[in-house]
This record gives sequence, structure tokens and C-alpha cells, in this order.
Amino acid sequence: MQDRTLAFIGDSLGRQQFQSLMCMVTGGKERPDVEDVGKEYGLVKPRGAIRPNGWAYRFPSTNTTILYYWSACLCDLDPLNITNPATEYAMHLDRPPAFLRQYLHKFDVLVLNTGHHWNRGKLKANRWVMHVGGMPNTNRKIADIAGAKNFTIHSIVSWVNSQLPEHPRLKAFYRSISPRHFVNGDWNTGGSCDNTTPMSIGKEVLQDESGDYSAGSAVKGTGVKLLDITALSQVRDEGHISQYSITASRGVQDCLHWCLPGVPDTWNEILFAQL
Repeated sequence: MQDRTLAFIGDSLGRQQFQSLMCMVTGGKERPDVEDVGKEYGLVKPRGAIRPNGWAYRFPSTNTTILYYWSACLCDLDPLNITNPATEYAMHLDRPPAFLRQYLHKFDVLVLNTGHHWNRGKLKANRWVMHVGGMPNTNRKIADIAGAKNFTIHSIVSWVNSQLPEHPRLKAFYRSISPRHFVNGDWNTGGSCDNTTPMSIGKEVLQDESGDYSAGSAVKGTGVKLLDITALSQVRDEGHISQYSITASRGVQDCLHWCLPGVPDTWNEILFAQL
């Protein structure tokens, strides 16, 4: 990775993969020599925000940059009324995020993911309105959440594939979905993942196709590779944060995100094996 830039673009599971890689590279220790270069990519915390839209760090000894950009849906998002703080946003299912379009030429390795924000509750809370072709979506085939998600994954993979001839050094990956392990409810209805025994639900992955059909079908026949982590992560239900987050509310378990060090480290080992 000498003189290379590796970019993760996706949701909070993409952020965890980024955090995992940073810990692996630094050995989990403070590294005063590592430079924060977020400003080069516009990754600065807006006034009033909890955090920036991402982070970028450079290791001067090898001139290697590792960055993450938050894009939960891998769609371009445009405010419908820039003067209204409570405006709805056009969620362009057929248009990649502006950040990706702007900075793709700087990337040598790209890892994309989306998945768990594709539900009506998230769309409503974020005030996202699905658009296709610059207009509100009227296509019934992609009006439901599953159809819209599948359409978006195929759209962004197709777009990245179309850019590969202009960026011959770029190695692009789409990471399959990270499984949830809620039992007896969901995150807000008492769901839990209390198991502490690794691979108690199985120790082998016996399948030829990806457990994420949308991801597997989207990359087929393209130059974008599949980073397939779904099935191997499925057998690690004990690896989630569960009840052990220092910020968790009483009775609420996180059976979506992973402990670190943990399962995302394996995702990165597989990524680097492919590189």
C-alpha cells in the first residue's frame, strides 16, 4: 500500500471496518506520526454536528492514506429546500454520492457497503424521498424497500465499473451485508444476543453463492469484486457488542455492530488477501 489510498464508503458497519483496519495498522496504540488529512477530503465537522461525515489519516512513512466516508444508502442526497432546516432530501437511487464522484480519482482501493438503513423507519426519520432520473420515483418495481435497495446496489456497482477504464489502478470491492443476530425481538423491543460461545451455531460455511443475493448479482460480470463476509459472520453471533456498550441504555442490546478487536478484523484480512 505504498503511496496508496484506501477508502471505505458506507454505513456504520463500514465505519467499523475502517476502525478495525486503523487499529490493526497502528497496533491499537497512539501514533503521533499519523496525520489527520480529513480537510483534504472535506471531512470536517459542521457547526452543531456530533461528528464529521468521515475521517482520513495518512501514514507518512509509506504515504498510505486510509479514509472513511459516511453514506448509509450509497445514494446522492440533495435537500429539496435549502432554506428550510427541516427539509426533505431527494434520495437519488441511480446517482452515486457526490463525495465518491468528486474523489474517486484519488482512490486506489475502494470498499463500498450499504444495508441496514433500508427500512421505512430510517427513510422517514431522515426525511429521504426516493428519486430516479432526477424525479420522485414512480416505478412500482422499486417502490418497495427491497426493490429500491437492490436497484441502488446494482446502480452504484454499474457506475463504479464504468469508471474502471479511466482509473486502471483502482481495485473496487462491494462488501456483502453484515448479519444481525437479534433473538426474541429487535433492537428496540427487547431483542438480545447473549451467547458468549464462538461458533455455537455452526463452524462451517457450506454454500457456493453469497448469502447476500443483491451484492452477488450486482458484481457478476463486472470488474468490481465481492468482499463476501455474510456467511462467515453469520456463525459469530457471540461477537456483537450486545449489552456491553458503555453508552447502552438499560435493557437495550446491540446485536448489529461488532466488538473490536473482532469479526471486522477478519473482513480486513480477507480484503488484503485479495489485494
